[in-house]
Amino acid sequence: MGKKEVILSLIETSTSMKITEFLKHNYRHFNAAALIDAAEGYKTHLNEGGKMMVTLAGAMSTAELGISLAEMIRQDKVQIISCTGANLEEDVFNLVAHDYYERVPNYRELSPEQEQALLERHMNRVTDTCIPEMEAMRRIEDVILAEWVKADQAGERYFPHEFFYKILLSGKLNDSFQIDPKNSWLLEAAKKNLPIIVPGWEDSTLGNMYAGHVISGDVAKVHTVKSGIEYMMFLAEWYTSHATEESKVGFFQIGGGIAGDFPICVVPMLHQDLQRTNVPLWGYFCQISDSTTSYGSYSGAVPNEKITWGKLGKATPKYIIESDATIVAPLVFAIILDQ
Repeated sequence: MGKKEVILSLIETSTSMKITEFLKHNYRHFNAAALIDAAEGYKTHLNEGGKMMVTLAGAMSTAELGISLAEMIRQDKVQIISCTGANLEEDVFNLVAHDYYERVPNYRELSPEQEQALLERHMNRVTDTCIPEMEAMRRIEDVILAEWVKADQAGERYFPHEFFYKILLSGKLNDSFQIDPKNSWLLEAAKKNLPIIVPGWEDSTLGNMYAGHVISGDVAKVHTVKSGIEYMMFLAEWYTSHATEESKVGFFQIGGGIAGDFPICVVPMLHQDLQRTNVPLWGYFCQISDSTTSYGSYSGAVPNEKITWGKLGKATPKYIIESDATIVAPLVFAIILDQ
């Protein structure tokens, strides 16, 4: 067999392999091996009757993690999500305005003048991707404002994600979809009424818009949208009723920040502040992070530090994959989904 035939044979073999087979064949050491171990640990946790929380930091929705996360939700591989306000809204922005997004592959080379030009075109840049203000943010604002006002006038109060569920399930946005709706993780979550925790929602585009509408008087009561403290109270009750020694809840953290820091604290709060000592610790932990371990960095802390805070136990399966979550998370999900 000649060199050309050997190369073609190798290509044919690799392309016929499942993603999982390819990863397990090639990912054998270092962060690559940690990826395999974490994915297998996730599967074991679910197979033993456990539940899983996935937390989304950064701009994972704009990175279109929904392509793989939506399938995880459909196949009941995720039971609860914690995400930033940005990830909550940006999945919907992408759903209705994808065709208007612009990529800027040379974003590292942009001058201040070029950045100003993007601003003047109402193109808000997230690394190499520009989100169009008018087609995405303002379109959603118009629809969700009606729900804010309706709830406000009726004296009703809902969590931020519940307002999104309302507009997605109402069908009002269906004609505006610009991607296959099966790739929207929030739409899949809405269909299942999946519990979502959104700490610090006010630190988001729509959170800012909501504040503006309260200031202008369009919404009379600021607490028409429930607060972060209420999210912690909801999570405390959810965790208490769902976490048992026979069915522990795992914690799969994508990135760092408040999306992970906030919900993981529910366990020591339950133990130390509510004296619910019969509630188990988190039953699995994995973090995908490119944060460098350094003095005082929680996002970069090794998992064992969480033992000292009463979040994880000595025997809790713990994994950390020090890499780019936009690359790693879809691969982990592919193994879990046996793709």
